[in-house]
Amino acid sequence: MSICLRYTNRHDDALEIYNDSFLKIFKEIYHYKPLYADEMGSFKGWIRKIMIYTAIDHSRKNNKHSFTADFETSVIYLKDNEEDALDRISYEEIIAAIRQLSPAYRTVLNLYIVDGFTHEEIAKQLNISVGTSKSNLFKARQQLQQILKNENKIQIAKNVG
Repeated sequence: MSICLRYTNRHDDALEIYNDSFLKIFKEIYHYKPLYADEMGSFKGWIRKIMIYTAIDHSRKNNKHSFTADFETSVIYLKDNEEDALDRISYEEIIAAIRQLSPAYRTVLNLYIVDGFTHEEIAKQLNISVGTSKSNLFKARQQLQQILKNENKIQIAKNVG
């Protein structure tokens, strides 16, 4: 379920991806062949890959035109002179921040950083150009940093005040 939650900001959508993934797994289980001696690890990898591709399909179906965005309206501008907040954040805060990104940015960020896809593979899967993939990753990283810094400033303000 954690894989599904990374690709959407709605729990209902993640549940739909999860259910669709297992439907595919049960339908195609007879095609499964372990790629290496560790059959359990190979099986987990096979399931993970199906979940990722199902999430991509879901994202593609529900966000047809959202893989490009106007740069001026999508970037958050904040001063960069505050203390580095990225050292004091938890896994849950990072996931919550990722879920605040637009579907296009979130998908590319997950595919590249978490799942290890190349920009060429991402472009092919999402039917976008390699340049768009690189641009979306760059913008996603910028926004993610700003979201996390903003959240940290709010937490500090609550603790102080």
